[in-house]
Amino acid sequence: MPIWIVYALLAALFAALVAILGKVGLREVDATLATAVRAVVMAGFLVTAALVLGKAGGLAGISRRAFTFIVLSGAAGAASWFFYFLALRDGPATGVAALDRLSVVLVFLLAALFLGEAFTPKAVLGALLVVAGAILLI
Repeated sequence: MPIWIVYALLAALFAALVAILGKVGLREVDATLATAVRAVVMAGFLVTAALVLGKAGGLAGISRRAFTFIVLSGAAGAASWFFYFLALRDGPATGVAALDRLSVVLVFLLAALFLGEAFTPKAVLGALLVVAGAILLI
C-alpha cells in the first residue's frame, strides 16, 4: 500500500476526531473562541514538528509564489475551520462532517479545472456517490 494512502487514512481518522472532540468542547465554549484555541494548538504542534524534524531551516528557501499560495491555503483553512465549528455548534456532528466532506467533490471539480487532473466517468460517478452519501447522512 502506498504511504500516501496510509497518511490519507490517518488524516481521515483525525478529522473524525475533530468533529467528535470539537462537538463536546463546543458545549461550553463559543465557536469562534474554540476555533482560535484550536488554531493555536495546531500551530504549536506543527511548529514543534518542523523544528524536531529539522525542516524549519527550509523556510528561507520558499519562493514568493509558493509562499503566497501557502498563505492563501492557510487563510482558506482558517475560514474552513471557523465555519466548521459554527456549523458543529448548531448541527449534528454526523451531518456537519458529511457536508464538510463535499469538499472532496469541490476538490475534484477544481483540480480538473485548474490542475488538469483527470475528469473520467469513474471519477464523476465517485463524486456523485459522495454527494448522495452526504445527502443520506443529513
